[in-house]
Order: sequence, then C-alpha cells, then structure tokens
Amino acid sequence: MTDPSTPTESAAPPAGLAVWICFLAMCLGMFMAILDIQIVVTSLPAIAQALDIPDNRMSWVQTAYLIAEVIAIPLTGLLTRALSLRGLFLIALSTFTLASSACALATGFESLVAARIVQGFAGGCLIPLVFSSVFLMFPKSSQGAATTIAGAMAVLAPTLGPTIGGYITETYSWMWLFLVNVGPGVLAVVVVAFLAPRERGCWGVVWRIDWIAVGCLAIGLTALEITLKEGPQQGWLTAPALPLAVIFLLASLGFLVRSLRSGDPVVNLQLFGERNFAVASVISFLFGIGLFSAVYLMAMFLGLVRHHDPLAIGLVMMVTGISQLITAPAVVQLELRVDARLLTAAGLAIFSAGLAMSGWQTPTTDYEEMFWPQVVRGIGIMLCLIPPTRLALGKLDMARVPDGSALFNLMRNLGGAIGIAMTDTILWQRTPHHADAFGRKLMAGDVETAKFVGVPLDLLPPSGGAPSSQDIAMAQPLVEAAALTMATNEAWLVLAGVMAAGLLVLFAARN
Repeated sequence: MTDPSTPTESAAPPAGLAVWICFLAMCLGMFMAILDIQIVVTSLPAIAQALDIPDNRMSWVQTAYLIAEVIAIPLTGLLTRALSLRGLFLIALSTFTLASSACALATGFESLVAARIVQGFAGGCLIPLVFSSVFLMFPKSSQGAATTIAGAMAVLAPTLGPTIGGYITETYSWMWLFLVNVGPGVLAVVVVAFLAPRERGCWGVVWRIDWIAVGCLAIGLTALEITLKEGPQQGWLTAPALPLAVIFLLASLGFLVRSLRSGDPVVNLQLFGERNFAVASVISFLFGIGLFSAVYLMAMFLGLVRHHDPLAIGLVMMVTGISQLITAPAVVQLELRVDARLLTAAGLAIFSAGLAMSGWQTPTTDYEEMFWPQVVRGIGIMLCLIPPTRLALGKLDMARVPDGSALFNLMRNLGGAIGIAMTDTILWQRTPHHADAFGRKLMAGDVETAKFVGVPLDLLPPSGGAPSSQDIAMAQPLVEAAALTMATNEAWLVLAGVMAAGLLVLFAARN
C-alpha cells in the first residue's frame, strides 16, 4: 500500500506556466531567507546601537539564527512527509515572514534573539524544500533549468547581501533589514497557496518521531555551531570550545545509533550508502567551505584593511554575482549534454583557481585587482552547485528526494560554518606572527618590507638606530593591515587547496 506522504512518479507533472510561477515564488522565499543572514551581518553595529546591546552579546543575533537554521535543515525531510511539500513551505514561509516583523519590532536583546530563532528555523526549512521541488514538481527535461534558477538564487544571496544591507542601513533604519522580507514573503505565500500541487501529508509520521534522536541532533548541532564560533578566538583546547566539542561528539554518536536502528529515522542516513549521493554530499561540504569563506574573507579584507563601509564592500563583491548570472545559462546547456562528474571537476578546478588568484593581495588591493579572481570564482561556483545537485538527487526515487535534499544542503551549510571557523583561526593565529616579522624587518631597515607595508622610507631607522615613538605609532596600523593581508592570503591558498582536494573525491562517483 502506498504511503500518502510518499511522492510517486506521477507527482511530477509537465512543467506548465503555473508550475514555473509557483517555483519562482518558492525561490523568492528561499532567496529572502538566505539574504537575511548577509544583510544583517554587515549592519550589526547599527542594530546594537539602536537597541543598546553590548558588543560582546551582539554576535548572538547571528548565531541564534544559524543554530536554528542548521537544526531545521535535516528535519525538513521528515516535516515534508508529515505536511507535504506545499503545506510545509506555506507554514515555513508564513512563520519566517511573521518572525521578520517581530525582529523589526524587537525592543531589546532577548526579544530580538527569540525572534531570530524562530526566523532561522523557518528559513532553514525553505532551502531544501526548493531543491526538493526541482525533482518533485518538474519532469527530467526541465530539472536542469529549475536547478540553475534555484542554485543562482542560493549563491547570489550571500553575494548581494552586503550591498543590500549597507544600502538599507545607510538610507533607512535598521528595522527595514527585517521588514524588507514582509512584502516578498506575503507575495510568495499567496502564489504558492494557489498554484502549488496539492498533496496529502501523513500526520502519522509525527506520532512516530524519535524525539531522543531529535534531541541528540539539536544538541549536537548547537554545540558544533557554538564551538565553531568560539574556537578561533578563545582557543580550540580551552573552554568553552573543548567541552562543547565533546558534547557534539557524544550527541552525534547518540543520533547516529538511534537513526541507524530505527525503522523510521528522523533523517535517512542510509542515503549515504548511495555512492553518488555520498560523493556529491562531500563535494557540497567542500563547496560550502569555499563559498562561505570566500564571501567572509572578502568582507573582512575590504572592511579591516581597505576600510570600506558595507555598501562599498557589497559593490565590490557584486562582480561574483554578476559573473554567476552570466554563466548560468551556459551551465544549463552544458548540464544537458555533459557528464555531471566532468562538469563538477571543471567547477572545482576553476573555483580553486579563482581562490588561489586572490592569494597574492597587498594592502592596496581593491576592486581592479579583485575583479578577475571574482569572475573566475563566479564561473566555478555555478559549476560546483548545479551538476553536484543532479549527482546527489537525480537518481534517487522521489520518495527519498526530501531527505536527500535536506542532507545535501546540510552538508553545504556545515561546510560553510567549518570553513569560516578555519578561516578565522588562520587570521587570528597568523596575523600576530606576520606583524612580528614585519616589525623586525622594518627595524632592520628592510626597504622591500617598507614598500609592501606602506611605511615611508624616511621613517626607517638608521643602521643601529631606534625609531621614535611617533614613528612607531604611525607605522603600527600599517603593519597590522599588512599582517592581516598576509594572513588573508594564506587563507585564500588553503581554501584553494581544499577545493582542489575535492577532485580526488570525484573518482568514486559512478556514471
């Protein structure tokens, strides 16, 4: 007997106009959920000032969202079985829209963080839902174009976020960072409510939920997110990072045991037994490291070294997004004609090259020097997103697509969290080392070092002499910027190596 919650092949009708309009509305909702993270992060100081939030607590406005999001993503498959694709999307987007309004109306730290938790959980459901809809709503002939649209929206949001956030903060008030979600959210809810295919959910799934497994999943992912947040600055072998890492490992072990023993697991981990899905998930994880870390590194460099405001940072970073948009149609055509493994290999190689091209920056590097590396990365990003999605989900039967989409997208988000933590660790540990090295060379009168750092040659101390305190004060910020530049370059090259390593994983994929 067929479970009413299980989609069948007939659930993917011909892609008529109504289906495409519905899908675009769903992509709009996902875009707003992903964009919300980026437009807020560049404007945290403005929010802190408006709500009188201490600096040492402000990062929790982002962390609360990210923790809720990463918990929601793996649960999306189960919730889809219970509520149907249409039902879950309408509930999630409606909740996200209402929570966005609550964020705008927040009067202090507690109310803002509470609203962000709800917003993050609802937004986390939207991402895998959209990628599931590609394979549940479209026939195979239309899946390439649909995947491209969903992928472009997913990767454009982090690129455009700083620009939009900077513009809103400078032109309007901080509340519009959240209110900007309301109009598109309402529009998307109305469109999906009328046009989305109607399917019955299976509420019986809810009564069979393994709440112990859910608890282990929530505790483990929360501990991991906080560990990755605190580890780079506080130290990985000190509190709170080390105890939280132990909690993560124990909770993950508990979740793994419960899931593998259950006949109806919260998350279908047996999908990793499918070779192509496992390979694509590893690629998704590595891609997340490169994608999120690249955005983070550019924002850090342009803000701390070049001293650009959020709007200027966003305008520089738009090159990547424009490159992605231009590349997308060509990738769709290639995806129909070329083996997904070859396209993924090309994407990894191109993305790795684009990351490596940024590994030779100087403290004066800006838009012109960043242009071509961004173009190359934009091309690589589209090739790293679209073909691996088909590799992961294209051969799954439709009943397993929701769980597969949830796990596939979770791997990318986990990669992003780990990548940013890895990048932060490089910046925090290597910057002081480079600053000391630059200081010693300047004291020795090294002309090449002075030129790189930007210290006027007449400030170099004479042989055997010592610089004045005034000269030291003038040179110190230049030395710090140059040291951060060198650490940033090292991070770029490490990321390039990580992406190149993904090429080795592809050998395990099947045609």
